[in-house]
Amino acid sequence: MALHERFYYQDAYQKEFTAEVLRQAEDENGRPYVVLSNTAFYPTGGGQPHDTGALQGIAVVDVEEVDGEIHHYLAESLQESGQVEGAIDWERRFDHMQQHAGQHILTASFVELFGFPTVSFHLGKELVSIDLEVEEVTEEQLRAAERLANDILLDNRPIETKWVTEEELDQYALRKQLAVTDEIRLVIIPDFDYNGCGGTHPKSTGEVGLISILGTEKQKRKTRVHFVCGGRVLKQLQKKNVELREASQLLSAPEDGVSEAIAKLQASHHVLEKSLEDAKETLLAVEAKELASSKEETAVIKAAFTNRTIQELQKLARLIAQEDECAIVFLVAKNDTKLQFVAARGSAVSISMKQVAADVLPLLNGKGGGSDAFVQGGGDRTMLADELLEAMERSCNKSSTN
Repeated sequence: MALHERFYYQDAYQKEFTAEVLRQAEDENGRPYVVLSNTAFYPTGGGQPHDTGALQGIAVVDVEEVDGEIHHYLAESLQESGQVEGAIDWERRFDHMQQHAGQHILTASFVELFGFPTVSFHLGKELVSIDLEVEEVTEEQLRAAERLANDILLDNRPIETKWVTEEELDQYALRKQLAVTDEIRLVIIPDFDYNGCGGTHPKSTGEVGLISILGTEKQKRKTRVHFVCGGRVLKQLQKKNVELREASQLLSAPEDGVSEAIAKLQASHHVLEKSLEDAKETLLAVEAKELASSKEETAVIKAAFTNRTIQELQKLARLIAQEDECAIVFLVAKNDTKLQFVAARGSAVSISMKQVAADVLPLLNGKGGGSDAFVQGGGDRTMLADELLEAMERSCNKSSTN
């Protein structure tokens, strides 16, 4: 079946068709598919996703071109072997037509105004994107390209398709070089854009409806532009209105005052965060004094905790060591499947905390580091927290007798 003979190229608006079943089979993953004498189902290609719909009432879930054949993948095997009735999901098809045509127009707008070529195109379920071969695009450039694109829509210019030979290409000012040399299909917006394309498009630019650029992101040395066209613009507007209304209600602020209310909330949040940090520091200082005062005959102060960060253990151990220059501090926390510890010494103690860590880390299959005065580490929960504290104290006692 030649490319130009397929129903979706003869008439992109054809929703139903009749065709003969030429072959039924399954792919390597066991998915049933059929090959037809002709089809209105567009296969994935050129950045445009495949159509969906039904054959004899059975859902068509995927469509691919494989070695020149169009495979219609079905939700279940087709029983008929003769003539079948097909129907495409028109809402999905027309959405793809709007997005694809809108991409052509926006791409041409960036070239027309700034000479920024598009190097790739992606048509997603909610958003569409193009990658521009330029590292930075300003907000003013984005809005200018968006305005020009929408002006082309308002002009309601025809969108023409034409099959040409390689020899005929010189007659057209193509936007970019073509990779194909036979069965060349051009999509033309007169006096604006000439481009080789195998996708489906509406008959005029007005049917695209509207083009809205939503934002950009850096993509290596390129700029990715996210946008929507046609019915997707309305969906995005509705979605944003719902979000704005809910935010307005949560903030008890009018919709046009949401940003101001958020700024006040952030300022208040920062104050609360600072107050919370100050309170935590005060509590740690009190806890350090209590632990320091709990020291009995030996110089060792030890404690086990559950779900406590290594940062808190570090602060607590340093505060205790500052409180008591003769103290040796061992703190352990069990967090999920890990045991973490810190070991610190007061300024009057000479025992190496690095040696303590070296003795206990193999017991945990762990890693750690630090200095003779202060170390931290952690590893697997191969023992109880109290058992780890005992092992650290044994190491300390061994060092003190050597």
